[in-house]
Amino acid sequence: MGSKFGMAGGIPERRVRPIWDAVDSRQFKAALKLSTALLAKYPNSPYALALKALILERMGKPDEALSICLNAREQLYSDEAAPIDDLTLSTIQIVFQRLDRLDLATSCYEYACGKFPNNLELMMGLFNCYVREYSFVKQQQTAIKMYKVVGEERFLLWAVCSIQLQVSCGDGGEKLLVLAEGLLKKHVASHSLHEPEALLVYISILEQQAKYGAAIEVLSGKLGSLIAIEVDRLRMQGRLLARACDYAAAAEIFQKVLESCPDDWECFLNYLGCLLEDDSSWCGGTIKDQIRPPKFMDCKLSHLTDEVFDSRVSKASCFVQNLQEEANNDSIRCPYLATLEIERRKHLYGKGDVVKIKEALLNYFCRFGHLPCFTSDVEMFLELLTDDERVEFLEKIRRSCDSSSVPVKALGQSISIFKLQELFGTMFKLPIGVLEETAVQMTKMYCKNLQLSRDLDPQENMHGEELLSMACNVLVQLFWRTRNIDYLLESIMVLEFGLTIRRYVWQYKVLLVHLYSLLNALPLAYEWYKSLEIKNILLETISHHILPQMLMSPLWVDLADLLKDYLKFMDDHLRESADLTFLAYRHRNYSKVIEFVLFKERLEHSNQYLLARLEAHILQLKQKSHNIEEEECILESLSSGVRLLELSTNDGCKPLTFNEDMQSRPWWTPSPDKNYLLGPYEEGSFCHQNDLQQLLTKEKEADACKIFERRSLLPRMIHLSIQCASSLKENVEANGSMPDNKSSAELKSLLERYAKSLGFLFSDALEEIFAIAEGQQSFEVFNLEMVDWMNFAVFLNAWNLGSHELELPDREGCLLDSWHIVDSMIERITLEKLRSLQPIIRSPGGDLSVLLQIVTEPLAWHSLVVQSCVRSMLPSGRRKKKSGPADQSSSSLSRVVRGSIQSMHGVIEEVSKWLREQIMRPEDENLDTLLSSLRREGLNEGPGQVLQILEALASTGDPGIGNRISQALQSWNTIEVARKILVSQSSVLSEFLQICESKLKLLQALKQQL
Repeated sequence: MGSKFGMAGGIPERRVRPIWDAVDSRQFKAALKLSTALLAKYPNSPYALALKALILERMGKPDEALSICLNAREQLYSDEAAPIDDLTLSTIQIVFQRLDRLDLATSCYEYACGKFPNNLELMMGLFNCYVREYSFVKQQQTAIKMYKVVGEERFLLWAVCSIQLQVSCGDGGEKLLVLAEGLLKKHVASHSLHEPEALLVYISILEQQAKYGAAIEVLSGKLGSLIAIEVDRLRMQGRLLARACDYAAAAEIFQKVLESCPDDWECFLNYLGCLLEDDSSWCGGTIKDQIRPPKFMDCKLSHLTDEVFDSRVSKASCFVQNLQEEANNDSIRCPYLATLEIERRKHLYGKGDVVKIKEALLNYFCRFGHLPCFTSDVEMFLELLTDDERVEFLEKIRRSCDSSSVPVKALGQSISIFKLQELFGTMFKLPIGVLEETAVQMTKMYCKNLQLSRDLDPQENMHGEELLSMACNVLVQLFWRTRNIDYLLESIMVLEFGLTIRRYVWQYKVLLVHLYSLLNALPLAYEWYKSLEIKNILLETISHHILPQMLMSPLWVDLADLLKDYLKFMDDHLRESADLTFLAYRHRNYSKVIEFVLFKERLEHSNQYLLARLEAHILQLKQKSHNIEEEECILESLSSGVRLLELSTNDGCKPLTFNEDMQSRPWWTPSPDKNYLLGPYEEGSFCHQNDLQQLLTKEKEADACKIFERRSLLPRMIHLSIQCASSLKENVEANGSMPDNKSSAELKSLLERYAKSLGFLFSDALEEIFAIAEGQQSFEVFNLEMVDWMNFAVFLNAWNLGSHELELPDREGCLLDSWHIVDSMIERITLEKLRSLQPIIRSPGGDLSVLLQIVTEPLAWHSLVVQSCVRSMLPSGRRKKKSGPADQSSSSLSRVVRGSIQSMHGVIEEVSKWLREQIMRPEDENLDTLLSSLRREGLNEGPGQVLQILEALASTGDPGIGNRISQALQSWNTIEVARKILVSQSSVLSEFLQICESKLKLLQALKQQL
């Protein structure tokens, strides 16, 4: 077996090379021509067939590629003389992998390895196949075979890593770790270890079994020399000693590390924890949520006597004092933070001294208060102070500021004081007038210090950039408290001003994304989001800033692009993550093997990813809901919705992961589901973001599975609803009755699941629907789930069309029918929402997105049911006219369908009328409405004061700020910013109107057909 020198898959290399050159240069037609010629000469060559299949796949012909590649596989199996080498197999594997048929590629390698059991090259190819399939057991078995053949250390470690993956990611028991330890121990005894990564794997196996003593012994022996950097070895040794509860020895080790690396904060926490015999850092193992790790651990100190505690704290204080004396670099913060941590531990033990804590905080401020990280450094220590003590501390640091110091340092200290006010929540307790003065003070400080940045590169952070973000936050708070939209507009002007000077400030852009979304100016929000240039894994962590708003917007083209880019990255990464894993194996970076697999699993179960997959298909259904034939084509591509149902069944029961970086969100919307600005201001209603994050995460995890299930049910329920309505005519004509069928039975079971996801039994959900339809209960009780309930009513009606099982109550002697329920709900809720809408130009938030959801979901799905009914009622042209019960049923159905069409038409006409009124308002009138209050001269109170400062700077100019900044400010114009807002709002309304007009056109056509 194997290729001879100068041969490729049994074919001379000179004949193959031109084909590969053409493929590499993307000249696929030329490559195909050469490949066809090659096949004419070697018609039964598996390699020649695989090469042609590869070219066809690249040309976008997957069916032909699969057929030819299957032929190559058959030739490989049937022809004993056919050359089997890794080149042939890897080419076949590439094709099958790109066609999502990894199982076929694996079977080829399994056949080859069975035929040539000791061929290392083929076994490595087979191992690679199992890596791609995440078949950890088979990986282990194959690696062991390779180890037995050649006895190389790397193959043993491949087997051990596969065992670790079975324990960490599979259902393998911890007994497997004993096997891994035995394999390593035997190899060490006969061959020792020769790679640092091998030692790390050995120690991790022992750690996972809590054999810390054995791990320390290994690390302290000859093998320890494999860790070339002494500090790294000491850190590992300290960790193992601490886990083994040998705290005294561990503390000595960590002390040595700190003497070499005095700014290692984590090491100091470990050192102090060991001194105080606190195992809270070790007993929990690794932190599960690496995206939102806790800022500090709870401490266990109660078991120490007072004498022992005082002695060890004194020892730690002396050591920290020595570190401070030896630190000759102003950037080393750990020794000074260490003093605060010691005081915190004393406080938790009951021996704290508030005076000493405040003194240590003040000293830290004097030394590091000008740094941007100051507030986050001291945040956990400030929690030890009461509200009054915090106010007193703020006054002390204000007095300690040295105005004669270096301007940059003085500016940094002032910014830190503002940040502390935000952290303490004191801004929310200030009177309106004081808040306005604060925003003005921040803005003036920013303008005054612009000259400090005159010589900086445009891509460098400017001094005082945070001031505009904080001024924006204050102005937004003023809007919340006063409901005066001018504050909101002013906050936008502030951020636009900052981005005119430097367009790389991502914090400004994120704030603008949310402010423009609130003002229903989504095109502008999306434009600023795109300017963030989010790529790669940031698509998973940052998309939450725009994706929820876009899902409830009429900007379907932009939404499709957003979902496409996000899903492409996620799908590509999940597909290629196995390549990274195998690369880690080959490069002997075994810790990365585990990391890559765990990371892939985390992404695979991402709540955002799974929802985006659903919403991408639901968007297609929304876009084509005006044409039932096109809708059915989309449903057919989704296997009539079964594919998405399986997604819910397979993934909905697994724990979902939430990878969004919520810390980057503005204070007023700490999660996509929460926005303080949409509700009234109540003192004390604002919750600190850190506390709120924990609460929101728990709530979100509880609701996410229900939302996911509801959305996954939609496509299948739409399909079944169309089927139920389509079968009406056939059933009526057959015998005048409407018997149950498979579609209606399945639809009922899905309705029961849907009701359960809303928190109701099916029967209880029916009672809620009847009460709403009859006006006995307000629809406001549905809150955020209003559209979901309307969807439920639509599908309930479709089910009743096919089954007639619904027991409906009498309404004053007149039977309430399911058509009336749907029509009544859609009409009543839509018109009430429409009446509550204010002109979009002066009403942030509002119910516009809810109105859009009603039109594009329940009303759209109901129109599909109506289209299906109308299609079923149209005469076929061949059947003879019949009379009797069938005629009466058909006439009754025609009447209710006609009434439903009329009801929907009236509702959409009202919505369209309101949209046209908004769009047709003159631009000058809108501009005057938007800016009249902001641009009054001589303002001393109310909105507009901050804007006056910025306009004055932009109009008069300041030679001290430099040419670049001066030229940038010449392009800033308040009126242009306001005009962009109006154009953006008008674009949203126009897109919505276009959707409504397509619905009206459909309903008009249906009227004519009846």
